[in-house]
Amino acid sequence: MGVPQKSKVKKIQTSYVIQQEKQEHKKARRRKKIVIRLGFVATLALAASSLFLYTMMEQSSAIDQQIKRKEQLEEKLRTLQKDEKRLKEEIEKLNDDKYIAELARKQYFLSKEGEIIFITPDE
Repeated sequence: MGVPQKSKVKKIQTSYVIQQEKQEHKKARRRKKIVIRLGFVATLALAASSLFLYTMMEQSSAIDQQIKRKEQLEEKLRTLQKDEKRLKEEIEKLNDDKYIAELARKQYFLSKEGEIIFITPDE
């Protein structure tokens, strides 16, 4: 039971059989080389695609950050443009003598002749 039996069939050792065995051996070696090459190429392709994917993700993240920064700067620009417009209007008003007189009366409690100033508490 534990002893394997020897095969009673013998191979024919002709030149044709030997030649066929050599060809099969060459084919097996070629297949093995092809499998190894394909594995190597697949590994390189996987590494390259991983690198490209990582680069694409990084660039996408950088673009998103730049878009957010652009939106913030555009909002700041709108605010500054509003301030500029308000300040230009203020400059125009300050060139008007009537406005300056009114402003002086309000801020420095100056009065016209015969005018009495009453200060009321702000709510």
